[in-house]
Amino acid sequence: MGLLFYPRGGSAHVARNLAHTLPQVGWDATVLSGSVAGMGDARRFYHDLDVRPVDMTRALAAADPMAADPPMHPSYEDRADAPDRVFGLLDGDAAEHQVRAWARALQSAGAARADVLHLHHLTPLYEAAARVAPDVPVVGHLHGTELLFLEAVERDPLRWRYGPAWAERMRGWAQQAERLIVLSESQIDRAERVLPVDPDRYTLIPNGYDPDLFFPRATDRRALWADLLPDAGIEADTPVILYVGRFTEVKRVPLLIEAYERARPGFARRAPLVLVGGFPGEHEGEHPGDTIARVGAQDVHLAGWHDHDELPGILAASDVVVLPSVREQFGQVIVEGMACGLPAIAVDAHGPADIVEHGETGWLVEPDDLHTLTNALVEAVNRPAERRRRGANAAEDAAERYAWPALAEEVADLYAEVSGSDAMLLRTNGAQSG
Repeated sequence: MGLLFYPRGGSAHVARNLAHTLPQVGWDATVLSGSVAGMGDARRFYHDLDVRPVDMTRALAAADPMAADPPMHPSYEDRADAPDRVFGLLDGDAAEHQVRAWARALQSAGAARADVLHLHHLTPLYEAAARVAPDVPVVGHLHGTELLFLEAVERDPLRWRYGPAWAERMRGWAQQAERLIVLSESQIDRAERVLPVDPDRYTLIPNGYDPDLFFPRATDRRALWADLLPDAGIEADTPVILYVGRFTEVKRVPLLIEAYERARPGFARRAPLVLVGGFPGEHEGEHPGDTIARVGAQDVHLAGWHDHDELPGILAASDVVVLPSVREQFGQVIVEGMACGLPAIAVDAHGPADIVEHGETGWLVEPDDLHTLTNALVEAVNRPAERRRRGANAAEDAAERYAWPALAEEVADLYAEVSGSDAMLLRTNGAQSG
């Protein structure tokens, strides 16, 4: 299982959860991952798995992080002064440098002896795999950020000098995969517009959550918030609105803050907005702290970046999870919040529209619509019984649709199909005989 990026986003959590669960359905996983000490240490993040880190820490101190050995990975996002420059700014030599570095890493990890290579995102790992393990079938996994990049190049081919060349590479890598895992029906539609792949090669398998970590639980809410936000004065019975995620442009965190400040005077009681996330040192567009100052927002609290293992407790101390992202391909935090008994407020588009049932497990609002987002926040705060009803429904729905043990079986069946393994047949026969 290969990930070019050091662990900081949703795809890393997917890989970790999946690699944990696969042995239960007959497959062992070795994880090859980028790694940066102090920011996204792969050995620490995948600590109880067979992990092979590619340490890019020294690249951060290089004059050009992309020319280091190994180089810093590129990004699908164009952030000013970021060490991981956007793919579209890297020329052919830089692309080849990425491929060679990851070919060495794949070779060292024994990729040629694998039954399947499961490659997350569309990255130079594909070209490296073609050189090192040409006979090993590839299962690709689209997480959505690569589609955002391809769509940006399609809209404006001149935005990045080398953007069209990278788009062409990514299309070729998609063709290289025996199957491409997508997260939702809407993602299939988007992928078909930018990738020349036979529709029959897409396999819909949503992301999931770990049921051993995320479930409704009692917690000392006052103590947790006193520890995380000692100056916020959040009491045990204070309803909390929670956002969890990075501060990237598509997440629309400034819009959420504006909607909250509009909604707050209409609350029947105090309900602070807590923002958990914002990977240290990176954001796109206006930083939430600047938005708070610009609109004069009150009772909005930046709780900082926290390890994923802390999230179940934070969710248990909250009352509703909100994700205003306009182009979210899945919505991992929505599922994890629902699994903990929280209703969700999300945008009626892409992945969240498939996850949240409006009126039953949460609220769906129009994309980039300040009015409907404001109204949903007011209703979620002022109707506690309805909030709890939708939260209970959400926990039941998440357990039925998104628990990793069941989803891992689907992934295992896909591996068996592309590799010609009889693991699927053996498991099916075993279940029948049992």
